[in-house]
Amino acid sequence: MERSQFFSAQAGRFIEMPRHARARFGIGDVVRHRMFDFRGVVFDVDPVFSNSEEWYEAIPEDIRPRRDQPFYHLLAENEDSSYVAYVSQQNLLPDADGGPVDHPNVAELFDDFRNGRYKMRRSLTH
Repeated sequence: MERSQFFSAQAGRFIEMPRHARARFGIGDVVRHRMFDFRGVVFDVDPVFSNSEEWYEAIPEDIRPRRDQPFYHLLAENEDSSYVAYVSQQNLLPDADGGPVDHPNVAELFDDFRNGRYKMRRSLTH
């Protein structure tokens, strides 16, 4: 299998990955965590785990996700707060509620919410 690499500033190192990765969710999709009670809108996708080792090791081993899958950056919310989350593909499901996400930064990245997903601001696309 052909491999590629990129530099992750968040991890502070080069990350090796397959040349082709298949993400189940796209930017603007609203998703829900499989185990924890929060949902969010995808604003970025890493083809494989690209965060720090400290972050990865802080996850309890019995629920630690595989590294070799897409990881999603979410503007997330739960009943108590809004925050940014980094979640593996194996831990995400499509959000059945279908409603908008109440995160204060949504309007900075997205324009419209239609048919259960957000459309990224035109000025942020290339």
